[in-house]
Amino acid sequence: MAAKTKSELLDITSKEFGKLEKLMETIDVNAALDKSGQEASIKDVIAHRAHWIDLFLGWYADGVAGKVVYFPAEGYKWNDLKRYNSDLRKRQSNLDWPKAVAMLRTNYGKLTDFINNCSEEELYGGKMRGANNAWTPGRWAEAAGASHFRSASKYLRSSLKRGK
Repeated sequence: MAAKTKSELLDITSKEFGKLEKLMETIDVNAALDKSGQEASIKDVIAHRAHWIDLFLGWYADGVAGKVVYFPAEGYKWNDLKRYNSDLRKRQSNLDWPKAVAMLRTNYGKLTDFINNCSEEELYGGKMRGANNAWTPGRWAEAAGASHFRSASKYLRSSLKRGK
């Protein structure tokens, strides 16, 4: 069930990041970089989640500024996500495991700062400007944060299980 208030959003974001953080602490470099026949390594998934927080914050800022908001990014449509994510993995290929983890932690901080600095009305009072759908900024923040943290945790657990 999606958060409907700022307090719920902060709680679920913190809870899901905490679970992911605990899992990340158990991952060594070799496990983080191993793809074992998968398209993405654990490092790739963590770097991806960090990137999407930046995407969301950019969408929000562009919408508030009255600029064109490119969803998910300029030159891509939602049905191009597979290609976008593949291109993103290529752009992030130089990241090592510690940098990917640091980037996620930094962007988690940016996301929680964003949430804390928004009013209830800004988060849930109406659709996000420029988004071309009915989702509120709070719902988008949850998608970029807590929902992505939850799916990353699931991926990490599955990868760790596969590696044993």
